[in-house]
Amino acid sequence: MFSSRVPGDRRANAFSAALTRARARGPLVDLTVTNPTRAGIEYPPDLLAPLADAAGLRYEPTAFGVAHAREAVAETYARRGLAIGAGRIALTASTSEAYSLLFKLLCEPGGSRVLTPAPSYPLFDHLTSLDGVEQAHYALDFHGEWAIDVHSVDEAWTPETRAVLAVTPNNPTGSILRDGDAGELVTRAAARRAAVILDEVFIDYPLGAALPEAAALRDPAALTFRLGGLSKAVGLPQLKLGWIAVQGPEPLAAEAMDRLEVICDTYLSVATPVQLAARSLLQQGKVVREQILARVRHNYRTLAAAVGGGATVLPADAGWSGVVRLPATLSDEAVALDLLDRDAVVVHPGYFFDFRHEALVVSLLPVPEQFARGVQLLQDRLNAA
Repeated sequence: MFSSRVPGDRRANAFSAALTRARARGPLVDLTVTNPTRAGIEYPPDLLAPLADAAGLRYEPTAFGVAHAREAVAETYARRGLAIGAGRIALTASTSEAYSLLFKLLCEPGGSRVLTPAPSYPLFDHLTSLDGVEQAHYALDFHGEWAIDVHSVDEAWTPETRAVLAVTPNNPTGSILRDGDAGELVTRAAARRAAVILDEVFIDYPLGAALPEAAALRDPAALTFRLGGLSKAVGLPQLKLGWIAVQGPEPLAAEAMDRLEVICDTYLSVATPVQLAARSLLQQGKVVREQILARVRHNYRTLAAAVGGGATVLPADAGWSGVVRLPATLSDEAVALDLLDRDAVVVHPGYFFDFRHEALVVSLLPVPEQFARGVQLLQDRLNAA
């Protein structure tokens, strides 16, 4: 009687089962923490005061969200030199919901395909399945830096492909979509009547120099949707506010907004108080962004300095994750399980993210002292392997 959209086999895998047992034994050094509210980040005590705006007592629903909240989001794009006005922005309850709305906009039930990158986070498996959309992967290859395997894009593309997704900065590789790759995706999407979806939730967290904007994405020839949200932009995942910004040829963008309005008006999922507070949260949340940025940069340097002896920290442009490439003689799952059982250190094995090679993924968000201790235990375990 149940839909096949939810997997029939929901048993824990070996790593998840081991993690449950390890937690029962006592405290862990968790290098997978991605919740900033539990990572020692200090939030201004009055940051949430705007949620008490009395205007929130009135319900005046609008499909795309409160005008001044959309204007506040448009200002974040303007600071990046992107001319995306409030009239091309729709507020959502989260980036996950934004994906669902876009799948409804672009895809036929049970008959359409979207292309997603690998490695990347496994959330796409669930999001596509729950909306009855077929998912196919294209590959990101590492040869000194990450780049799209364009041949794999063409191999995965079928007449049923409605969108190609790019996560930039990618999670967990930390790579951004550069000019060449962006141009390849946009050109194919425009020629094949498909859309480009850009997940930019980590855009505020460069690990080094400022992130360049790919030329092909400034005024894209294909219908393009950019996703963002408060979860990463202000370190407030509990406030549930995301957004979709629409770019592309005017007739397509206008029709997309017209159709998207029907979908958004059907759900009206975004709470009024968070919309009213959006501008203040984005502005006052700068102090939170600065703390998180300083944290991930510091921990990335710690990781790069500590890891060696056959293992390598792969270079990253931005984001909250670090990737440790292991020697081919080691199994990422075996190393992760060994760390968990012997050292009470939690890291993610790379196969969780569809890495082609053996790798471990760590969050750069933990408190620095705990992070340094966990990384040293990781290196000690690699030395003993």
